[in-house]
Amino acid sequence: MTTAMPATLSWIDANKGALMLGVAVALGLVAVMLVLRAIGARMARGEPGLATWRSVIGRVLAKTSVAFMVVAAFDIVATYAEPPRRIARLVDIAFIIAFALQGAVWARELILGVIGRRVEDGDPTLSSAGAVIRVLVSIALFALAIIVILDNLGVNVTALVAGLGIGGIAIGLAAQGIFSDLFAALAILFDKPFRRGDVIRYDNSVGTVERIGLKTTRMRSLSGEQLIMANTKLLEREIHNLASGGSRRTTLTFALTYQTPPEQLERVPELARAAVEARRGCTFVRCCLTAFGASSLDHELLFDNKSIDPDALAADRAAVMLDLIRTFSAEGIDFAYPTQTTFTAAPDGTLVMPWSPPAAPKKGA
Repeated sequence: MTTAMPATLSWIDANKGALMLGVAVALGLVAVMLVLRAIGARMARGEPGLATWRSVIGRVLAKTSVAFMVVAAFDIVATYAEPPRRIARLVDIAFIIAFALQGAVWARELILGVIGRRVEDGDPTLSSAGAVIRVLVSIALFALAIIVILDNLGVNVTALVAGLGIGGIAIGLAAQGIFSDLFAALAILFDKPFRRGDVIRYDNSVGTVERIGLKTTRMRSLSGEQLIMANTKLLEREIHNLASGGSRRTTLTFALTYQTPPEQLERVPELARAAVEARRGCTFVRCCLTAFGASSLDHELLFDNKSIDPDALAADRAAVMLDLIRTFSAEGIDFAYPTQTTFTAAPDGTLVMPWSPPAAPKKGA
């Protein structure tokens, strides 16, 4: 103790200038990091609930720990002052540990911030998955940080990495279904084929998305019951997102009788256009004769609707149909329905009408 004290004093005296310069640089660096941390905290508080790049960077800066600042300051002083080898090695080890852990914290906040930003771009469909995603990201990053620390301390981490790889494969095989649905949920998060509140159709089912969880997606069908589908199975199907896009095209088919005169048939597109354009937001596309049916002249009417609300679409469709019924009735145009007429022939080949002729009036009546 008595011998070490003069040695320490003599070392300080010999490195006085370097120590002062190192302390000055270290204090300046700590001051800069404290300022950045304060700015980051202010940026994160300034936009609560908003996942913008400003708030993401703010949260990353705000997570800078004082312990890391202190260790970084000691490392800078040791770099300038050239202390004894043992002390320098201890400072280097402390800096490696502090930097690896701090780097894991920064990376975690950045990754979670990017994921949160993707969620908050629209509807937070996977808010329920946030806690699990945070745990998985934290485990991966801190495991990597521990491996980096052990490697820098001279520990052979090859066997450890191999063991972790084998263990990860075993866990992955055991929980293959869970992880596949989890990754499917993340695919929905980033690719956004649909969001909460969208009306989608897959196979023969139509429903409104109510919740997208880690394993399943829950929807409310048009008839009221809840539809539950695994995320992996859902993404394997062809999904029609009825809430996407700026308009919807409606197709109406109707049939007219063969007794309709050609002059009236030529006026059908004009009458259909008037019925469509009478509805606000509806745009006429075409109306034409499509086929000679078994008992009718088949027509097809197409029009676009700017609304994507299912109730509004149904109301406009019904209104156009009623308008066509009124217009055709006023014009004397008859809708066709399935009919069949049977004609019979007399022995001489003349047709016998399938109805009885009216009785002749009696004489003197």
